[in-house]
Amino acid sequence: MKNQTFFLAALAAAGVLSMSAAAADAGAQPALERWRSYTGVSWTAAPGASDPAPFANSVGAPIAGIHFDAAGRAFVSTPRLVAADSPATLSLLDTTTQGGPARLTAFPSLEANAVSGAPASHLRNVLGFYIDRRNGWLWALDQGFVAGEAAAPEGGQKIMVFDLRTQKLVKTIALDAVADRKGSFLNDIVVDEGRRIAYVSDSGLRSAPHNQAAIIVADFASGRARRVLDRHPGLMPEPGVKVMSHGEEVWPGKPLVLGVNGIALSPDGATLYWTVTTGTHAYAVPTALLRDPRAGKAALASAVRGLGEVGGNTDGIVTDAAGRLYITDVSRNGIVEYDPEAGTMRLLASDEGVRWPDTPTIGPDGHLVFTASNLNRHFAGQVKPGEERYELWRLK
Repeated sequence: MKNQTFFLAALAAAGVLSMSAAAADAGAQPALERWRSYTGVSWTAAPGASDPAPFANSVGAPIAGIHFDAAGRAFVSTPRLVAADSPATLSLLDTTTQGGPARLTAFPSLEANAVSGAPASHLRNVLGFYIDRRNGWLWALDQGFVAGEAAAPEGGQKIMVFDLRTQKLVKTIALDAVADRKGSFLNDIVVDEGRRIAYVSDSGLRSAPHNQAAIIVADFASGRARRVLDRHPGLMPEPGVKVMSHGEEVWPGKPLVLGVNGIALSPDGATLYWTVTTGTHAYAVPTALLRDPRAGKAALASAVRGLGEVGGNTDGIVTDAAGRLYITDVSRNGIVEYDPEAGTMRLLASDEGVRWPDTPTIGPDGHLVFTASNLNRHFAGQVKPGEERYELWRLK
């Protein structure tokens, strides 16, 4: 979207937000529920019913990703992008508590999350991950690098597949051959559970403004990965677009330049969807072409189709069982719904209390749940220790 159009949309969004409560009461827009609100994080067990002591550097361990397994257990990621000292980057979250520090248990163990461990065999920095209910697995996407490192160490970029029941490692798929250790930013992952094929978004943030953005296709059976649609215009930041949150530009003076971010699959696995954070559009491509190693670059490029304007800047996306696509809108503090049958995009729900809606997921009860952790301000160092709020919002 061009700058002028973007700011007109922002002005219009301000009016939409001011009327959100009235619209919800009228039944035009469902209300978002602040489901859980945590004051920091903790990996320390609490005696009895008391709250555990928060991790000393909770401000450096924001909750970003969330997904539920078939038993209803919530898994979250605390990426080591702000600081590298958190005990774990992938954990189980105790959702029975509604406040206090988020009670986390490292998955699969604290030792497996050790930054000091061998990069090829330990979880170092997980932002995106996927719960595979069909196979009973968790696919963890490891960015490899942690805060303070100019490049991912050799072997650090990888997908680690764990058995959810035994917590044992099933397989590791190395990604160094298809992702640049200095320029890549392995953002999100979605899995075709039947074919056991993972699709990874590389937003190329660390190579901005000339982002090395692409889609990575990883095959569980062979353990091999391929890089496709490298720097395709539909994966790249849109020229002239600024990332806005709560009416303010994100990181003015050093703007956020983020390419492809959230990705999702249609229920039949035939279509891959994605959005671009420094942009305002959604896209799709047939996965049959992505899976075919014989498909040429021209054929792949021409198969990408635009789905239209989302309305604001975006982060995560997810599809439901009916094939509808839900997109977190960080500019309008809410959720956008895309109906593939009608080809329509609409702001489904929003709330001024939402600060940087990140990862959406469908819970075991069918409700849409998403994280909101004020991530843009955490990464800019604008949140003071003790003032962090890591929230889960729900849409029934």
